[in-house]
Amino acid sequence: MVIVTTKAIVLSSLKYGDTSLIVKCYTQTEGVKSYLIRGVLKPKKKGLKSAHFQPLTQLKIVAKHNTKNSLNALKEVQVIHPYKTIHSDVIKQSVVLFLSEVLSNAIQEEEQNTSLYTYLETAFIWLDLHQNISNFHLLFLLNLSGFLGFYPDISQKEKLGFNLLEGNFSNDIQDKNVIHKNDFHQFKKLLGINFDAIESVSYSKQERQLVLQMIIQYFRLHLGSFRKPKSLQVLETVFS
Repeated sequence: MVIVTTKAIVLSSLKYGDTSLIVKCYTQTEGVKSYLIRGVLKPKKKGLKSAHFQPLTQLKIVAKHNTKNSLNALKEVQVIHPYKTIHSDVIKQSVVLFLSEVLSNAIQEEEQNTSLYTYLETAFIWLDLHQNISNFHLLFLLNLSGFLGFYPDISQKEKLGFNLLEGNFSNDIQDKNVIHKNDFHQFKKLLGINFDAIESVSYSKQERQLVLQMIIQYFRLHLGSFRKPKSLQVLETVFS
């Protein structure tokens, strides 16, 4: 048993029994960790509150990490970046549910990745502070691919298409994994930009859905265990 103090971002929380939660976090020091929080749903529970464990909440935690089994325990929890709009804005809530599901699915490592942690932390603060966020999830996922090791190789941009399986530009537009023409044009708009540039990217609702489907396919081709997110439909409804 090791006592660890670290920053952590909540990826998911699942009801366990009548009064407990199993919470999965991405921690700054040790990657993905899961915690059993007993009795947190009891009406008069003191200390830890279920509100601390809403998706993508940013915490500072003191935890007991087991060396043997996979469920750990939390001693102390403090919210370090209280969101101003994320939990009250219906559209942002839908984005958050979708992204937390994708992250739960895509990140499996129990090891430190400081640059990925910093990316998540700053991205969600950006989301909280901005209003024009209809393309946020698209850029978030595409840039996330870089931290997971498969950001598109953009060295040959003049080619006619992009190979989703190989992750590079290609002239072989007969290949089933190569996107070209309008699909390629829409996909390319997001390459090499940061969140502050996203307001200048314009998509119709059909184009936005198209780009999201391509990015999800890109993740599925590069992450063997990646499943199509259940919350995808909700997100598409919100932006239609």
